[in-house]
Amino acid sequence: MKSTLRIACSRGNLQEVRDFVRTYLTQRQLADVAVNQVVLAVDEVVANFIIHANDEDETQFLDLKMSFKGPELNIEIADQGDTIFLPPEHQAPDLRDYIRQGRKGGMGMTLVNRLMDRVEFFTRDNHTVCHLSKRLA
Repeated sequence: MKSTLRIACSRGNLQEVRDFVRTYLTQRQLADVAVNQVVLAVDEVVANFIIHANDEDETQFLDLKMSFKGPELNIEIADQGDTIFLPPEHQAPDLRDYIRQGRKGGMGMTLVNRLMDRVEFFTRDNHTVCHLSKRLA
């Protein structure tokens, strides 16, 4: 079962990421709801890396690794670009204020934090890494 994927930093590769995550998880016969939650969370983080950290520079790439340790799913998304991308400490936004202002965007990491049990960003060897984990029965 393939557990790693490398993609160029292009939005065009997001479908490949979603398919990879879905295939990996459905082979473990997990509930559709859990699979969809993880697919959505990974898609959001990868999109942020592609768009915000790498300006969709297709000469840069991301590595995605998935593994289970018992019932815990661990996902690592490593940015191999030259820019360190550490989002600010996450605070849930005031949704009423968002609606009142008519804002669009900026809710992705809020969603990721609600879908996953743990979300961590850190640096390794001058690259940005995001670690996601979720306990799946």
